[in-house]
Amino acid sequence: MTAYTSSQRGSAVRIDANGFHYRELNGLIRQAVAKGARRLDLHGVHGQRYIATNLRGGAEIHIHGTPGNDLGAFLDGSRIIVHGNAQDGCGNTMNEGEIIVHGHAGDIAGLSARGGSIFIREDVGYRAGIHMKAYQGRGAALVIGGTAQDFLGEYMAGGIMVVLGLTLNGGNCHKASFVGTGMHGGVIYLRGAINEHQLGKEVGISRLNRKDRAILRDLVGQFADHFGLDAEEILAARFVKLVPLHLRPYGRLYTH
Repeated sequence: MTAYTSSQRGSAVRIDANGFHYRELNGLIRQAVAKGARRLDLHGVHGQRYIATNLRGGAEIHIHGTPGNDLGAFLDGSRIIVHGNAQDGCGNTMNEGEIIVHGHAGDIAGLSARGGSIFIREDVGYRAGIHMKAYQGRGAALVIGGTAQDFLGEYMAGGIMVVLGLTLNGGNCHKASFVGTGMHGGVIYLRGAINEHQLGKEVGISRLNRKDRAILRDLVGQFADHFGLDAEEILAARFVKLVPLHLRPYGRLYTH
């Protein structure tokens, strides 16, 4: 079986991932990038984990199939486009770069991400954005086109999360409970309605200001560009801003 074929210019590489162990597949990816490939098309991806882990530089990786857990973990500058769904841990602890998912994602999307951007077209599972953070003046952004399951933004310490609710029927509330439990940094923007009893006790609802609207215009604009949608139509709906009530919600539990 041919592992990959290069284009005539040597800047684009096609890899047939069918049957490859994730270590072999990641070895092929790193080899191609080291030789100067700027675009990689991975076909036949069937659950291989850790694709593009800690990948540096400016390569663009198109994934055709379903990548396994921890896609783009520790990503440091490249761009990943998934033409389908992603599994759990997408963007785990990513530092820089971009992940674009043209479908759904599983649980803990954006886990501990401290930089870069993740755009997911449809819904996500549980604990999306858990422990997202800011680092040296930078923070991660996670934009979810659909809705999320429980514990959205749990223990969030920084960064920006936007949940657009585009998959909800008109007027329906988001379904997640315990939103922002343990949150002590960052901000969550929800498009549409949510009831206060769905929120963790560590977060509160705040009014949007001019800075918030500028942030939303930028991130929603990028989201709409990626997925061929109308940003103005999305932005015309009501947004709710969730912020932490305390910087150290569990500080009283520790001795000093």
